[in-house]
Amino acid sequence: MKIVPDTSVVIDGRITSMIKTGEYKGATIIIPEAVVAELEAQANQGREIGFSGLTELQELFRMSEDKVVELQFAGDRPSLDQVKLSSGGEIDALIRNVAIEHDARFITSDLVQAEVAKAKGLDVTYLKPQIGDFSPLSIDQFFDEETIAITLKERAPPVAKIGKLRDIRLVTLRDAPMTEYELRSMAQELLERAKRDPDGFIELEKRGITVAQIGSLRISIARRPFSDGMEITVVRPLVDLSLDDYDMAPEIKKRILGSRRGVLIAGPPGSGKTTLAQSLATFLADHDFIVKTMEAPRDLQVPDHITQYTALDGSMVNTAEALLLVRPDYVVFDEIRKSEDFGVYADMRLAGMGMVGVVHAMEVHDCLRRFCDRVDYSVLPQIINTVIYVVQGVITKIYDLELAVKAPEGMPGDTHIRPVIIVREHSRREPEIEIFRYDGETLVMPIIKTSVEEPPVVAETPISEPAAEPEENVSWKVAEKEVQREIGRYTSGPVEVSIISDNKAVVYIDDKDVPAAIGKGGKNVSAIVNKLGIGIDIRPRSELEAKRPVEEEMHLAGGIKIRIDKKQLTIISPENKGKIVDVFAGKEYLFTATVNDEGDILLAKNSTIAQEMIKRYNEGETIRLRPV
Repeated sequence: MKIVPDTSVVIDGRITSMIKTGEYKGATIIIPEAVVAELEAQANQGREIGFSGLTELQELFRMSEDKVVELQFAGDRPSLDQVKLSSGGEIDALIRNVAIEHDARFITSDLVQAEVAKAKGLDVTYLKPQIGDFSPLSIDQFFDEETIAITLKERAPPVAKIGKLRDIRLVTLRDAPMTEYELRSMAQELLERAKRDPDGFIELEKRGITVAQIGSLRISIARRPFSDGMEITVVRPLVDLSLDDYDMAPEIKKRILGSRRGVLIAGPPGSGKTTLAQSLATFLADHDFIVKTMEAPRDLQVPDHITQYTALDGSMVNTAEALLLVRPDYVVFDEIRKSEDFGVYADMRLAGMGMVGVVHAMEVHDCLRRFCDRVDYSVLPQIINTVIYVVQGVITKIYDLELAVKAPEGMPGDTHIRPVIIVREHSRREPEIEIFRYDGETLVMPIIKTSVEEPPVVAETPISEPAAEPEENVSWKVAEKEVQREIGRYTSGPVEVSIISDNKAVVYIDDKDVPAAIGKGGKNVSAIVNKLGIGIDIRPRSELEAKRPVEEEMHLAGGIKIRIDKKQLTIISPENKGKIVDVFAGKEYLFTATVNDEGDILLAKNSTIAQEMIKRYNEGETIRLRPV
């Protein structure tokens, strides 16, 4: 029997397996030179499948020496033009031609190749992906129930990380170092399993590095020139937690089931972020949400009804475009690293999709800083509603983001008010981080807490000194100047501004200037509000005069009182209502006035008469009234 295997079967490794079982014992195995050329090219590129295929050819050669099979090489090596057209099937055609020339059975595990060969009239055996029970892997000898990861490096003893998240120790598994032959055999076995196992796939393959996933195992195979020696690293999740296993689960459930659907999970590497992300994905899927994942590599352990997507054509931008057409309720984006990843997360969130992102960061402000470098900071509260910070598998804090218009904390007193993102710890509601623009730069500033005040000292004797006045709000003072300058562009008289909250100001101007300041249809005041980000209530000055508070009140002889405020001086004499009186300072006549029906004489504070009367009173002279 003559047999011609194609590249997929040689890499697969099942030809030697079938020979060992006796199915093809004594057969003539004809290897097309195009297969050898393809494997050689892959090996030269540092791809593990190339080395795996060459190892299979070496095993076939040893079997031919033992007279188990006869091995031949036939056909022509592909030309440069045929190599360039390999994606169009040129190499596959060369391999099929060898089977036609030798009238041999053609074996492939490539479905397209099998269908084309059948159309050509060849005797084709299509090897479907193997499904069913598999024998144990060689690396299983290095794992026990507490092993988190193993590292196997040539010329070095194998080591493993063992324990829990809060108690991890590095253990040497044996004294003898690993050999390159052992590692190559293990690598080939792992790649074959990744291709046959329905839960396995090759995630990444580049020069010197191959990353595969087999069930819950993430396997990295590195070789020269990428590494200084062959190395296999295998990582597996040690715990499978549900969302209810976390202390702050009720708060998180309330948010993701409600309207706060922009969630970011941050923490140091190995802190349990991915475990929490898969718990969230499972919880959402169990509550009637359509959930998808975006991962590169795909290592979330989620139920089968949650579809896991990787980078489409090497880009998460393409994956996002596909997901926007699929329209899931939630997308779990694991391992946000590249600049385009942050942009993709922001675009999908602004499109109204629920998002759960995972970001490596030692502190919360580090991950927010990375977002601010890629997206406009002013839209962060719309992109990220909640930040969950995880350390050693425990949710330590949950943060909320909100937008305010104010002067940033800790900045110079002349800093203008501006949009500021406030990051608050959800339980205490205290701001811990502020994000704002300053001199053209976006600053992410942790708020430095002042030292705790010492308890007051109780004095043994009474203290007559008045209590200190509360510290002036610097940000309000800055806002007052901004509003005063903008309103002053539309008025000819003075502008008095009263800031009553972080986002509201009351402005008093001359009555005649009110229409100009407001503008037609409120155009002018609306423009100022949009520019400064603070609400403005414009009122006439006459209203202020009626409400102006008393600054000073003096009691004189004969039941007379003088009240002085910012604008006027009032002489109060109820017993002289409606009368004309002369006003004296000591024995000297000052002026004559009429007392109104309320018992008041009103004088402008800055008038000569009022200033003279105040001067005489301060010099100790008696102020008195005498009806005319």
